[in-house]
Amino acid sequence: MLKVTARVLSVVALAMLGSVLTALGEDDFPLVGTYTENQACKGDASDTAASRVKITPRDIDSAFGLCTILDKKRAGNSFAVHVECRGPGGSQMLGDINFSLRDDKTVDFADQDQTYKAVLYKCPD
Repeated sequence: MLKVTARVLSVVALAMLGSVLTALGEDDFPLVGTYTENQACKGDASDTAASRVKITPRDIDSAFGLCTILDKKRAGNSFAVHVECRGPGGSQMLGDINFSLRDDKTVDFADQDQTYKAVLYKCPD
């Protein structure tokens, strides 16, 4: 009986630790959420799928494809993110993208070569 209780307490403690670590990770990366690109998000079905960008602590999913976040560095309100992306046809590439949080709660986005820039508007949760 004592061993079973100890195991249950261990599982509960690990689950709580995982929740705490996830919460800390999201605070370090406040970009987590769903956005629309270059237009205000209405938060309903009228937002086009092509303009949607979903950011999680591990991935960035957009019309371009799914990018896995390999590394992220924060400097104030700016984030340098190193990603591995899978584009159309299954092609894979590595790249760096930069995000900058604005005071108006939008996010500036630019690729490493500054060839593509966009403004991301956060959708309501």
